Amino acid sequence: MEQPMTPQQSGQFVFERSRDVFVDEEGVESVAEMLYRLRDSEEFTASGWKKMNPLAPAPDTDEAINWVLVTDTMNFSFWPDREDQQCEVSYKGTIYRGYMSLCAAITRAMDEGVPITDPAYFSQLSEEELGHVLQSDNATPMPMLKERHQALTEAGRVLLQHGGSFRNFLSRAGNDAEKMVRHIVDNLPSYRDEATYEILVADFWGIMEARGVGNIPNLDCLTMFADYRVPQALVHLGALRYSDTLMEALKMGELLVSGERREVEIRGCSIWCVEKIKKHLWKLVHERDGKRCNINSALIDFYLWPYAKQHHKEMAHIPIHHTRCIYY
Repeated sequence: MEQPMTPQQSGQFVFERSRDVFVDEEGVESVAEMLYRLRDSEEFTASGWKKMNPLAPAPDTDEAINWVLVTDTMNFSFWPDREDQQCEVSYKGTIYRGYMSLCAAITRAMDEGVPITDPAYFSQLSEEELGHVLQSDNATPMPMLKERHQALTEAGRVLLQHGGSFRNFLSRAGNDAEKMVRHIVDNLPSYRDEATYEILVADFWGIMEARGVGNIPNLDCLTMFADYRVPQALVHLGALRYSDTLMEALKMGELLVSGERREVEIRGCSIWCVEKIKKHLWKLVHERDGKRCNINSALIDFYLWPYAKQHHKEMAHIPIHHTRCIYY
C-alpha cells in the first residue's frame, strides 16, 4: 500500500495548487526575523510548553502524560455560534474559554477525585458522566459532547490494549517522532487527520522536555498544528494571505465543511507557511550565529498559538474560519 504524504508534503502540494490562500515571501522573512530576535527566549524552551499549558499537572508524573492524551483527544471545535455565547469554566477564581476551558474542566475533575486521566476509567465512562466533567459554568455547554465522548472512550480502549498508559503506548514506536506519528494514526481513529496526530506527539515531547528527557529523534518531521487560530495569526503577521473572495466569505461567517477545498487550502498553506518560516529562521541562525538552529515547526506553533490569544483584539478584523469537526 502506498504511504500517504507527510504533512510537509501535503502542505507543499496544497500550496502549489491553492486558489484562495497564498504564502507571502516577505511576510515569511519578517516573521522569521521576529523569531530570530526571540530565539533564546523562554518561549522556545521546555518551560515554554508549561507556560502554554499552565493547568497541566507537574510534568514529572505519568498522570501528566495521560492528561496530554485526554486533553488533546478532545481538543477540537470550541468556537461559539455567537461570540457572546462561549462556554466558560471557572477554576480557582479564573474563568477559562475555548481550549483552556477544556483544560480547566479536566484539572478541576482531577481535584475532585475523578480519575479522568486513567484509561480504565475514561474508556468506560458514560456520555452523561463526561458531560458532568465538562460542565460549563454558564448557560452555554461545551459543544460536540457526543463526539468528544466517542473519541475519548475509543482512545482509552486503545491504551488498555497497550499497557494502560500513553507513555507505554508510544514506547512501541521506539522513541522516534516519525514512528510515533505513524503509530498514533494506525491505532487511534480520531487522530487520522494529518495535522491532528502531530500535536499529540509535539505535546508528548514538550512534557518530556520539561522533565529533561526530551531527546526524541526526527522531531523535524513535526509540523504546526493547523487549527483555526494560528492561520489567523499568520495572516495578521503578513506571512499568509487570503483572496478577497475568501476573506469576504469568512467575514460573512460562512461555515466551511471539513475537507472542502478552501478549508484544506487554509490548513495546508498554513503548514507550508510555517515550514518556510522555519527554514528561513534556520538560515538566519546559521549565517549570523554560525550554528544549527533547534527551533522546529512544533515550537513555532507553541509560540504562535498564545501569540494569537494575546493579540486577539489587534486581530479582530481578521476572521477565523469556522469548521465543525473532530480534528481541531
